[in-house]
Amino acid sequence: MIEPGDGLKRCGWGMGAELYMAYHDKEWGYPEHNDRKLFELLLLEGVQAGISWAIVLNKRENYRMAFDGFDPKIISGYDEKKIAELLLNPGIIRNRLKVRAAVKNANAFLAVQAEFGCFDRYIWGFVGGKPLVNHWNSMAEVPATTPLSDAVSKDLKQRGFTFVGSTICYSFLQACGLVNDHVVDCYRWKECQA
Repeated sequence: MIEPGDGLKRCGWGMGAELYMAYHDKEWGYPEHNDRKLFELLLLEGVQAGISWAIVLNKRENYRMAFDGFDPKIISGYDEKKIAELLLNPGIIRNRLKVRAAVKNANAFLAVQAEFGCFDRYIWGFVGGKPLVNHWNSMAEVPATTPLSDAVSKDLKQRGFTFVGSTICYSFLQACGLVNDHVVDCYRWKECQA
């Protein structure tokens, strides 16, 4: 649990590869309220379906360039020509369903923003505006889904989102800090509550 060199205790998955450690130390589990960032993470969690998060993290900058900085207004207007262009881009996961899902989800995201004023207000409403803090002793205790992720998934699907199954939603909730699933002896567990 201790990363050589800095003496900080981390969740087991957050050690080793530099990219993983940076994501663990600077992003994962910290309460996110920026709509653009929330959209980015929702899109990337959907892209992860069936593949490793390491692959997605390694392609993240390519996604930012290919998908116009994750601007849902721009992505919502992607036409067949743009989709075909994306499917030829070796810097992203070239899965037709996932690329089309980004466009569909951008439109659904904009609809949520129009209804609630911002996506942040909508998504944080599921937890009453405050992160749920879990007390796991090991990552083996962390569930893949919860009743919360089931509810979020169901509501997102009803609003027209796709690639938002309960497992994807739980990963999204963890990434955005709606749920603090750092293990209790990880230094980020307390930081993400501050």
